[in-house]
Order: sequence, then structure tokens, then C-alpha cells
Amino acid sequence: MATATASKKKTKVNFRPMDDRVLIQPCEADEKTAGGIILPDAAQEKPQRGVVVAAGPGKMLKSGNRGEMTLVVGDEVFYGRYSGTEVDFEAGTMVVVRESDVLAVLDK
Repeated sequence: MATATASKKKTKVNFRPMDDRVLIQPCEADEKTAGGIILPDAAQEKPQRGVVVAAGPGKMLKSGNRGEMTLVVGDEVFYGRYSGTEVDFEAGTMVVVRESDVLAVLDK
């Protein structure tokens, strides 16, 4: 079970990712352009930024030990536009990605 704050609301999900995967709650898509034009849902870009809500234990290595995860719950990250698998929860749609698909972690 994991808990994190994303988009100013508390999210509680009973989900445990396997190996080196993380569950990310995407940030809201921009509804307006920089010039103030309101975008319809079909024209909004898929978000590439989100908050880690749950993280797996790490990848199993050939030695039988687990690799250490560098991402922790609460990290705000950028991930690849088409990476991962979308999963629907009561709290909304979230994305499961491998740790290697995360492009960057935002410093707090």
C-alpha cells in the first residue's frame, strides 16, 4: 500500500509494483496554451510528469540479490511520453513504468 501527494490531493492505492517498476500518478494536462487558448480534451498532450505513488523492491540480479531502487515514493519525475502501462483506479488513471523509463527526477 502506498500513499503520496499528487496534484494537491492525497492518493491511497493498494498496489505493489514488481521488480524495478514504479506507479506514477500523472499531473493534470494543460487545458490552456501559453497564449490563453483553451484546448479540447482531444488536443491536450499526454502528461509526461507525475509523482511516484508506489515503488517495487528493485530488479532481481543474476547473483540472486536485488538491485537498489533510486526512486522513492513522493519523487516528482518526468517519464517517456509513450512508456509504461496505464492502470485505472478509483483515484484515477495511473501509469506503471520501469525505473529505467524515468528520464529525470525534479529536485525539491
